[in-house]
Amino acid sequence: MLKHIDPLLTPDLLWVLAAMGHGDDLALVDANFPAEAVARATSSGRLLRLPGLRMGAVARAILSVLPLDDFVPDPVRCMQVVGDPTSVPPVQQEMRDIIRHAAGPGAALHGLERFAFYEASRQAFAVVQVGDARSYGDFLFRKGAIAGL
Repeated sequence: MLKHIDPLLTPDLLWVLAAMGHGDDLALVDANFPAEAVARATSSGRLLRLPGLRMGAVARAILSVLPLDDFVPDPVRCMQVVGDPTSVPPVQQEMRDIIRHAAGPGAALHGLERFAFYEASRQAFAVVQVGDARSYGDFLFRKGAIAGL
């Protein structure tokens, strides 16, 4: 047990977050995502499953320790709704609020078309799959740097 570390951050997840470098992406995906196949193509080849957990809780835990990249305009990306790319499903609205809390009021979600999201996920460092089955709960977080440590 560690002090001030969210208990949802498992040892394997903490390793992934620490091993990622500045500019690496983490795919945080829902229960419907083809996580096994995508994870095999990632830099680490790692798939971490957190069954039974909701997207918001896991995102808050990750963002409590993971800095978002402030050198790019789109450090958090999501999968757009097929056929309605301007739609914002409930899970994405929830994530917008979480991101703004973690990174400031100017932080935003940037949408990627479904197959572009799959391709970008294959370029990620690792995949974290939660048990949340809400549609379009698929996100990419780009890791930033912490200056002055």
